[in-house]
Amino acid sequence: MNFLKFYILIFCTLFFFTYSNVMAYEEANYEVVSSNEVYEIRKYSNRLAAETITTNQNNSFRKLFNYISGSNKTNEKIKMTTPVTQIEREGKMTMQFYLPSKYNKEDVPNPSKSDIKIVNIEGGYYAVIRYSGRASDKNFIKHKDILEKELLKNNILVLSQPIKATYNGPFTLPMFRRNEAMFKVKF
Repeated sequence: MNFLKFYILIFCTLFFFTYSNVMAYEEANYEVVSSNEVYEIRKYSNRLAAETITTNQNNSFRKLFNYISGSNKTNEKIKMTTPVTQIEREGKMTMQFYLPSKYNKEDVPNPSKSDIKIVNIEGGYYAVIRYSGRASDKNFIKHKDILEKELLKNNILVLSQPIKATYNGPFTLPMFRRNEAMFKVKF
């Protein structure tokens, strides 16, 4: 009986690991312009995102997921992209889903709900630290603090609030997850 449990555990682990890595999402395009052992500086282009104010993470994710699943004015399904980001704006937490690069401001499906906005995420230089594990606030704050201290030490001016970026679905094991803490910087 113990062998059966062991094989089921192995199967489930391999299934979920394979499942989470097979799903290929378009990722926000960037160029690495500088890196060291702690962080890298990336140059991003402008990109569109669907955004909502975060009252609770699951609720915000659900609202944005419904929007890309066809709950928009044209009932168009939109492919999921990565990362999903969270940032504080005007004292409120917001969550964004980047939209596929094929869309521009004129042809993006308009949200059918007033609490979802289409916004332009301004391109520029971003300092990024990558980490694995759970995308918990505690893990994010730990890595955001490391990044902030390194940027201060290297005299790099921070221009934004910290940005939390997550890349993987819920079935990805924590040790295989890709999470990032980011700041827009002057470079």
